[in-house]
Amino acid sequence: MHPLQNIIENRKKGKKTGIVSICSANRFVVEASMNRAKKENTYVLIEATANQVNQFGGYTGMKPEDFRNFIFEIADRLQFERERIILGGDHLGPLVWKDLPEELAMEYSHTLIHQFVSAGFTKIHLDTSMRLSTDDPDAMLETSVIAMRGALLCKTAEEAAIKAGTKPVYIIGSEVPIPGGSQDEEDTVSVTTTESFVNTVETYRNTFKSLGLDDAFNRVIGVVVQPGVEFGDDSIHAYNREKAAHLIYKKNDYPNVVFEGHSTDYQLPELMKQMNNDGIALLKVGPALTLYMREGLFALELIEKALIDKKDQSDFSNILDKTMVEKPDNWKKHYHGDEKQLKIKRKFSYSDRARYYIPDMNVNNAIQKLLSNLTNVSIPLTCLSQYMPMQYLKVRRGLLKNTPHDLLLDRIDNILDDYYYAIEPIPFNGGVR
Repeated sequence: MHPLQNIIENRKKGKKTGIVSICSANRFVVEASMNRAKKENTYVLIEATANQVNQFGGYTGMKPEDFRNFIFEIADRLQFERERIILGGDHLGPLVWKDLPEELAMEYSHTLIHQFVSAGFTKIHLDTSMRLSTDDPDAMLETSVIAMRGALLCKTAEEAAIKAGTKPVYIIGSEVPIPGGSQDEEDTVSVTTTESFVNTVETYRNTFKSLGLDDAFNRVIGVVVQPGVEFGDDSIHAYNREKAAHLIYKKNDYPNVVFEGHSTDYQLPELMKQMNNDGIALLKVGPALTLYMREGLFALELIEKALIDKKDQSDFSNILDKTMVEKPDNWKKHYHGDEKQLKIKRKFSYSDRARYYIPDMNVNNAIQKLLSNLTNVSIPLTCLSQYMPMQYLKVRRGLLKNTPHDLLLDRIDNILDDYYYAIEPIPFNGGVR
């Protein structure tokens, strides 16, 4: 049995088992997530999105096999058992090729999903919810069309899984938020209707059956719905249990699946606990992880400015902003306002578009210089108290080393605190099959 299927079985017994899905290719985030999973004696679920990792390299420059190796290299360095790692493919489908005709977009999508499964990814989100260039631009995409495209991709995944010796679990759903949060500041977020949820599950069930994919459908463990949570540049739509009550109640008729919650970043921990208790047991987080990392780097830079001569400082935040200004493609559609407002948003937005610039050579070199500068000095506790008070208390209590690397990882762990408060983790009891 796949470890994620334990979530379903445990919840049937009244437990509130869930998992946090780490949607990031940032090495500090991955390391912090592995450290926390080991502390909790659970699995780490790390997902790559189709625009991030694909057969052409995505924006990370990595193919699925490269991403797997990247994760395994970090795990081996940390002595983190590979058996604890669940790799997921998120938004697998024609997301990247939605401007192409159906035949070509789906051809690319089949290659994409084949490479993911062949590389050992075992949690597969089948996302064919987007219109393609040959679809009617003025008509809603029928659930039957979405389901057939998804089922055909599943068939390719199953063929690849036979050769890989795995039994993937699947996520379905046609009401899928865009990756990385909303580009607009919406006043309201509509909760998925019970009719839409039931129609999605039943249409997929029938479509899978028509293609002889009954066994694969038995491994559909999650349905993506919109429970009313979202975030934008400077806004958060908080979970409202009452507004989602109809959806939560209807899920009781479908005990073999849980809900997958996208864009759960920045929800208050008590609300995330409600979400998990209500059946939203797959909690995805991405930008919040790198935002906390960026906060940690900014705090360390303030410590650096207090301790290091100006001529030797990393100048990290200025280099980051300069790079974003010179290469605006990854933020210009998300941030709006005058130059002063844009400068603030580039640094402090919930959307955290700055995360796309961390791998840039100049930005990465500045980060390495920052960490190196602070590694070569002793950080006074009083300075740490001023700029990283949560980490200061852990250092005082002997729970955290006073090194820049450990301080940075612990700042990322602060957001993981909220997620592990919300769920009962799956106990680690063997590798992913």
